Parts: sequence; structure tokens; C-alpha cells
Amino acid sequence: MTRISENQQLSDLRAAISGLERLSGTKAAGEVLPFGVAPLDRHLPWGGLRLPGLHELADHGSGQPYAAAAGLMAAGILARLEGPVLWVTERPDLYAPALGNVGLSPDRVLYVTARRAVAAVMEEALRHGRFAGVVGEVRQIAPIAARRLQLAAEAAGMPAFLLHRPQKREPASGLAPIAALTRWRIARRPSGPAVPEAPHVAGLASALWQLDLIRCRGAEAASWIVEACDATGHLHLSALLADGSLAPATAQPYRRAG
Repeated sequence: MTRISENQQLSDLRAAISGLERLSGTKAAGEVLPFGVAPLDRHLPWGGLRLPGLHELADHGSGQPYAAAAGLMAAGILARLEGPVLWVTERPDLYAPALGNVGLSPDRVLYVTARRAVAAVMEEALRHGRFAGVVGEVRQIAPIAARRLQLAAEAAGMPAFLLHRPQKREPASGLAPIAALTRWRIARRPSGPAVPEAPHVAGLASALWQLDLIRCRGAEAASWIVEACDATGHLHLSALLADGSLAPATAQPYRRAG
């Protein structure tokens, strides 16, 4: 089988983007998208997530090599914006129906497998400027390539999400510094009982995430526990947090491993 060159991939991407132009719509008003979780929005210097720019998301725990929670968080954010989405992976193993569970219809997503050219494809899409946002899954990225993505995202007024997906589990300290507005680490936490009739059956309620903001321009590192994105892409405070069953959802200092 003939191997497709990087130039051919970019050429095919331009053609696919042209076909999606009719789907392009107006993005969310302004440059900030609030999470709708008061402690989280208050902590961020923009009152929510600043859309023009690069944001890094990484799983922590057993799902780390798959970037499952990180992918769902990115999809939930993009579900609340209008227009098509470009999703770039190094290998063709994205489970698209899961995106629909957090409000991002698979029909809105253009999927690209770029092997070693994820950053180049993302940058091309950002410069085109016809997407609601761009997502790229990488095992590692050169700092200069991340810097180019940050500049391209700011110039386009679009969000770009870099999903850190290592081959093996690695500690939080394994995230090399890159030029991103925010850097998040997401860990799954045990959820509680789903119904009063089964008060001792845990794990049936909405999934819980521990969100660690490990870097943010203009804010300190912090941590929150929230319910995972729902079918509309929104995060929520868990009802279990109100009675002290779990750690409080207000910002807690985040301490780096080691």
C-alpha cells in the first residue's frame, strides 16, 4: 500500500474543510465560555474558559493511555459551540458515539488520522478558521510546535485542545511545559448511589471527575470534584458534595507529585 505523504494529507484536509464551510456558524458570544460551575469559573481569570487559545487536557489513572476523560471534556466544551469540529488522532481508535453522549454530534466532527503530523494538521485547520474548535491527540509534542498552535489559535479566535495521550502511564510531572493557556489533569473518582432505594450501591450515579488545573495564566493551580459532562456538555457540582460525602468542590491547592 502506498504511504500517503504529509503534503497529500494536508491537501485532502483543505478539500474536506471546503466541503464543511456550509456547516460553519456563529460561535458562542464573546471570547469566554463559562463552565457553569461557580467555584471553577470564579477561579479562572476570565470567568470561564478563554476560547481563543490552546488548552491541554490529560487523563490521570487507569484511563491515561486512552485520554477518555480528557476527550469527553473537550467534546463537552465544543458541544456548546456552533459549527464543525476537527478531531485529529495519531491512530484511528476514536470511539465517536461517546462524543454524542456529551452533546457533540458525530455528524459535526471531521475525523483525521495524521500519524506524526497531528500538530501540522491542527495548525492548518486553525489558519483556515472555519471550525468551532480543533482537537489533537498526541503522545508528545515539541514546545515550538505547541507555541505555533497557541499563536494560530489566538489569531483565529478559536479554541484548540491538545489531548496528552502517552503510551504508558506516567506521573503528573511527566507533562513537559508547553505554551498553553490552561493545562488540566482529569482523574475519575468513585460515584455514589444512583437512587435512594439502593443507598449502598455505589458507582451508579453520574461519573465524577477530579479536575486539577495544573497551570493557568493569571491563576494558581487548584483542584475541584465535579460531575462529568452531561448530554449537553455541561459540568455540574455533585449533590453528594453538599453533605460532605466527598471532598468539597471549592478550589483546593494542587500539589505537584514529588
